[in-house]
Amino acid sequence: MQLKKRILIICPFPQGVAAGQRLKYEQYFDDWAENGYDVVVSNFMDNALWEIAYSPGKHIQKFFGVIRGYYRRIKDLRKVKEFDFVYIFMWVTPFGSTFFERMIRLLAGKIIYDIEDNILVSKGNKINPLAHLLKGQGKTKFLIRTADHVITSSPFLNDYCANLKKKNSCTYITSSVDTNIFIPTNEYRNEGKITLGWTGTFSSRPYLDLLRETLIKLNAQCDFKLRVIGNFDYELPGIDLEVIRWSKKTEVKDLQEIDIGLYPLTRDEFVLGKSGLKAIQYMAFGIPTVATNYGTTPLLIEHMKNGWLVNSDDEWITALKTLIHDPKLRCRLGKNARKTVLNRYSVSAVASQYLNILDSFEEVQ
Repeated sequence: MQLKKRILIICPFPQGVAAGQRLKYEQYFDDWAENGYDVVVSNFMDNALWEIAYSPGKHIQKFFGVIRGYYRRIKDLRKVKEFDFVYIFMWVTPFGSTFFERMIRLLAGKIIYDIEDNILVSKGNKINPLAHLLKGQGKTKFLIRTADHVITSSPFLNDYCANLKKKNSCTYITSSVDTNIFIPTNEYRNEGKITLGWTGTFSSRPYLDLLRETLIKLNAQCDFKLRVIGNFDYELPGIDLEVIRWSKKTEVKDLQEIDIGLYPLTRDEFVLGKSGLKAIQYMAFGIPTVATNYGTTPLLIEHMKNGWLVNSDDEWITALKTLIHDPKLRCRLGKNARKTVLNRYSVSAVASQYLNILDSFEEVQ
């Protein structure tokens, strides 16, 4: 009987909580196991640190949480050689030099590096500004250059990584969703107040803020409710606002009750690394999505076929106002969006791309 190949997953967050992990490689663990791979996960943050990491204050608890994370990484160094592959998501450690990344590279047989968003571009952190300053800027480039294969979150980011490596060792793999769980329930009716929806974490809150004035203007023209699903408090005076704390248990239900999905973006280099995950989530539920026409978004959405792309504040208002009043248009865009996700962004559509990379290492051994 052939022994299973062992994979050590080195990642920032506990399993099942961060969208960048759970809606990318985490949902393929069972598939990998069925195809002869044994997966062991080592997360830097434990659940205790995750609960407080992105909230103000609690500096002592955060400090000891980070110490626990570094202790886990020291233990990882002792067991790396036991694995056939090391799969690194984002970084090995969050702060300081490339010491731990270099040690893993020295000890590991094969490394797959999975990069989400354009973390090569510096982005501020208002919650933990000191943590932002302490982050090592060379970790990402070192891992891109030295990994045996790089998985990227957007075609633009993939092109950048390919310039640092051999092109055939970089692969763009989209975020994906389990369409057996993300099931549409929307009946596309106007019997009650239409719900505009947005989901994300505190780090993506600035994108939601782009719509504040737009939503205030829209509210003067038509009636709607805004649902914000996240891990932070939010206020928007004058708007019928519902803020829901994200929960894995209620995520599907909370998203199913949205009538129109919002995906605003800035037009900058950082956004070019985004996978368009929010849009994919909305589309999986058959929710018509209005999105900024930039970055990966135009690759996901065909304007007026499976969503609505906008370029200005006025276009945002036109799109939202039209969709609020036109249930037939919402139905057509939403159903086409669901078909797009089934064909291109579902777990079943993407699974083979990961396995092809894992299996390719066996071919060259």
